[in-house]
Amino acid sequence: MIGFEQLLAIATRNRGGADSLEASLPRSLPPEQLATVAEDRFLSAMALCVFRAGFSWKVIEDKWPAFERAFSGFIPPAVAHFSDDKLEQLAADTTIVRHLGKIRAVRDNAVFICEVQRQQPQNGEHGFARYVADWPVDNIVGLWLELKRRGSRLGGNTGPMVLRTVGKDTFILSGDVQAALLRHKLVDSLSVNAKRDLLNVQAVFNRLQQESGRSLAEISRILAYTV
Repeated sequence: MIGFEQLLAIATRNRGGADSLEASLPRSLPPEQLATVAEDRFLSAMALCVFRAGFSWKVIEDKWPAFERAFSGFIPPAVAHFSDDKLEQLAADTTIVRHLGKIRAVRDNAVFICEVQRQQPQNGEHGFARYVADWPVDNIVGLWLELKRRGSRLGGNTGPMVLRTVGKDTFILSGDVQAALLRHKLVDSLSVNAKRDLLNVQAVFNRLQQESGRSLAEISRILAYTV
């Protein structure tokens, strides 16, 4: 079975050298720092990734200041109490993307964040941040599945993209990462919707992390560079 050093050598060659590769790798926040991130930034990241799915990322990012205003700065308790009439108004707001289903998902995810906060009263306003920060990275796909189950429109790569956006260490099953896993025979099959396949991928990343001492995010990008 191919090892991390072999994968790193391929990625380094493809990127034109070690300096170029290292400069392009994503960085994650230490758990204690992640645990202090404001809850509104988690909801903002969820909304950003939900709205980017299927849309031009540049269009969404250009409109993002208007999204922040329209959704009251993404403060979870405020958004969780948006009425259906308020959502209908937002669906007619030309300063944002008028997609009622995704607008509803923002409120649903605000409710999700508030529920987690209530379940962790000892962490106060940072309950959701602590929930994410404390989740063990050797079972990061478990957190993906929680986001999909308890949140709205956070399945597929959307949930992992949310985690990457806020600084939680995670791999992302982009097309290149999936191709690398299959090409190097690290897994026999791969469906992002199959729990068994996700657990097999987690085991691969855990092994590569133990070999390299690198973060899941770095390993993910290095794998992508091998193709």
